[in-house]
Amino acid sequence: MLRSGSYDSIVLGAGPNGLAAAVTMARAGKSVLVVEARESPGGCVRSDEGTLPGFLHDTYAAIFPLACGTPFFGGLPSSGFPVEWIVPPVAVAHPFDDGTCLALSRSEEASAQAMGEDGDAYLDLIGSFAGRWRALAGDILQPLLHVPRHPALFLSFCLKGLQSAQHTANRLFRTEKARALFAGLGAHAILPLDSIGTAAFALFMAASAHATGWPIPRGGAGRIADALAAYLRSMDAEIQLSREVHDFRALPYSRVLFFDLTPRQILETTGRLLPFRHRIQLGRYRYGPGVCKVDWALDGPIPWTAPGCREAGTVHLGGSFREIALSERRVWQGAHPGSPFVICTQPSLFDPGRAPRGRHVAWAYCHVPNGSHQNMAERIERQVERFAPGFTRLILARRVMTAGSLQGRNPNLVGGDIASGANTMYQLLFRPTVSWRPYAFGWSRFRICSASSPPGAGVHGMCGYNAARNALEEIWRIKSPER
Repeated sequence: MLRSGSYDSIVLGAGPNGLAAAVTMARAGKSVLVVEARESPGGCVRSDEGTLPGFLHDTYAAIFPLACGTPFFGGLPSSGFPVEWIVPPVAVAHPFDDGTCLALSRSEEASAQAMGEDGDAYLDLIGSFAGRWRALAGDILQPLLHVPRHPALFLSFCLKGLQSAQHTANRLFRTEKARALFAGLGAHAILPLDSIGTAAFALFMAASAHATGWPIPRGGAGRIADALAAYLRSMDAEIQLSREVHDFRALPYSRVLFFDLTPRQILETTGRLLPFRHRIQLGRYRYGPGVCKVDWALDGPIPWTAPGCREAGTVHLGGSFREIALSERRVWQGAHPGSPFVICTQPSLFDPGRAPRGRHVAWAYCHVPNGSHQNMAERIERQVERFAPGFTRLILARRVMTAGSLQGRNPNLVGGDIASGANTMYQLLFRPTVSWRPYAFGWSRFRICSASSPPGAGVHGMCGYNAARNALEEIWRIKSPER
């Protein structure tokens, strides 16, 4: 029996994982309160006119490789979650200085054919993972230490993914271009490319490119948060906005309290009330490099030299494997690379409503040391200009967010870390603490549901979904159906 004014569950933070936890609890018939410090829900899933009126930018995340075909978003009813996904013809393109590019489209065969003599090796590497994407995603997007539903597939992925991206690329590919493409995919790990486990990021990103594409939501990233919030309210869940919580004891009573926060914010919110060993472990949690991000309002589309880049939602800019590896290594060592690896998106090519007629928006970011206040816009734009001569003449306005300013906008982005924690092998196994119950910590009713818990970063909602299922099973003894 709940006390008057209490809830089955309270979610502190309304990012995509917090909203996913709330939706999962509400769908199980539990009363839910979501508390958010900002004036609107969404966390890192927002849109705004940050440069000029009429130019709609995705403030943080813009491309959503893990939003389709994964258990949380895939399980939402279309009537309750009316987000229209646009899938660009090319998920990701990687241009070179000779005016060509390699690109990954939905067709594995066409993508492999463009790799020439490396095509067969690529198909052997990625084929089973792309072809069984839903099964793979269902197992990968869980705590790493779990009993897989598809053990052979999961084991195959782990054996290949445990390698470094550098080792895999050098062992399997003969051409520099195929190696460079693999490097760009592996760099999503935000680790040096000779680190173990970076091949897993490359494999997973490539498999998603073929299986679902890398979609964008029509009307901007903010549509995702708006739809989740509306769906929650339709199930009688409450959402309180513009309410900062510095002490969890200021909240009403709840059977379970979800923290869509990183360990640093959890410690600030719980003070010294957590058991000592939990405070120590959360305090030792390691954050990774940050990013410097630039938004552009443009007078036309980016004039890529390579035609394939004009069909891509995402473009990886970095040239050769060696250049990308050097850039990521320097960031890990605390330096700002002179020629950074850049991830660029151009959503208005496929969603014209993002900008006035004939004009466009784009954004790009590069990795920088955690907490950096260095403005990398000039170096980022130099990389775009390298593969799209004349780009800088199209810039009508720009907005730059350094790693330090990102944290000021969203405290969960500690030091500008968009992954909510370093993706080291240790933290992939034990995230955020050393425990067989990664979502539970401190008191029995506490659950962490942010990207600092398994499976980590990415707009997939699985951290919140998994944490909520864990609470339902442990507290209410409700066995959630497998997806």
